[in-house]
Amino acid sequence: MMTGEQYVESMRKMNMQIYMFGKKIENPVDDPILRPSLNSVKATYDLAQDPEYEDLMTVKSSLTGEKINRFLHIHQSREDLVNKVKMQRMLGQQTAACFQRCVGMDAFNAVFSTTFEVDQKYGTKYHENFVNYAKYCQEHDYTVDGAMTDPKGDRGLAPHQQEDPDMYLRIVERRTDGIVVRGAKAHQTGAVNSQEMIVMPTISMGPEDKDYAVAFAVPTDAEGIIMIIGRQSCDTRKLEGTELDVGNSEFGGVEALVVFDDVFVPNDRIFLAGETEFAGMLVERFAGYHRQSYGGCKVGVGDVLIGASALAADYNGCSRASHIKDKLIEMIHLNETLYCCGIACSAEGGPTASGNYMIDLLLANVCKQNVTRFPYEIARLAEDIAGGIVVTAPSEADYRDATTGPYVEKYLKGAKGVSVENRLRILRLIENLCLGTAAVGYRTESLHGAGSPQAQRIMISRQGNLSVKKELAKKIARIKD
Repeated sequence: MMTGEQYVESMRKMNMQIYMFGKKIENPVDDPILRPSLNSVKATYDLAQDPEYEDLMTVKSSLTGEKINRFLHIHQSREDLVNKVKMQRMLGQQTAACFQRCVGMDAFNAVFSTTFEVDQKYGTKYHENFVNYAKYCQEHDYTVDGAMTDPKGDRGLAPHQQEDPDMYLRIVERRTDGIVVRGAKAHQTGAVNSQEMIVMPTISMGPEDKDYAVAFAVPTDAEGIIMIIGRQSCDTRKLEGTELDVGNSEFGGVEALVVFDDVFVPNDRIFLAGETEFAGMLVERFAGYHRQSYGGCKVGVGDVLIGASALAADYNGCSRASHIKDKLIEMIHLNETLYCCGIACSAEGGPTASGNYMIDLLLANVCKQNVTRFPYEIARLAEDIAGGIVVTAPSEADYRDATTGPYVEKYLKGAKGVSVENRLRILRLIENLCLGTAAVGYRTESLHGAGSPQAQRIMISRQGNLSVKKELAKKIARIKD
């Protein structure tokens, strides 16, 4: 397994085509805006080397028998599913940011089981392809991105009905040695920090959408792949050379629009190529795994935000107020409820036909439905406790300035014994988590990541077993049809 530094150097060797602010980024590894997101992924390598976290971060591969990072593991038990959530919570606590590897882990497990069932029906070799690919990634200890979300164009039209056929990624050429694909994947978390990328369809499809029912893997620096970095609130603060104003100066997350401009995919890296009836299965399974993930990562970041809010109350001198105590209790209650959902859907999981374990889909969707709401309330309460100064505090430059600094020092004092600098630091962290760059990985991403709220409600409706519940009521009421 790689160390964190070895991972960084491996990314330095990549030749990715990355654009930001209208310019090509020649050295993304050391770019001040992108580097914090790389540090978050680096932490997943560093902690895997730490004996304290070894049980959560590493596991014995079911494919090679070797010790691997859990992010590359094919789940073999309910314990694996539970440990995944525990690992994600711990990493959220350590980074207070998105550590970007969950999508690839969830894609690994969804593609593993789906390709097995495709092969059973059609006699294809997709599962063999994927197993060999998974071994390759495990042996090299790669970070793998999972790409599912298409731009979609007109949401009221199927892929083949779009005015521009590239609004959903598709096969544009079938060759004896592979396929050529064109399109884009939006909101790709961690793509710029991954060596590999697994691409999947984004919706269920009918026979007319055969060219769009495609899943495959490519290196992130494959010819024809272009990444355009998405803006985040307060992102250019990282260019100002101020640690304090960033809030979380070491860690972060980043998303990109990933364009596939006629990218070639060899046959041994194809996992689906036209079997439309399995597109929905792959989407459903990936979404389930990824909705489980939110019961871990968002909870870990929530732990940091709750701690920051409690410190802000201490520094403001109001921690003994009953309403402050009650708000902190509510934040803890909401956060732990999310964790309960993540653990529950894991503990209720079971084996697929391929042998790997999948979460309980209903409970996973309930988990994510709660995640679309509770982090917003937790953030609201954090902003309430911190006070309006969380968005009106002067800059670090003003605090350090010989003229304005003494005024900032005098008038921004809080509780006795608390330095103004420490008060400003905790306020900037809260701002970062609720409103700044980390808000992409906590608040807004809690709403839309792994599918919008309506996507979970559709799955809850499908998985809710209303007919069974009706029969239970009939039995108790002694109703006979």
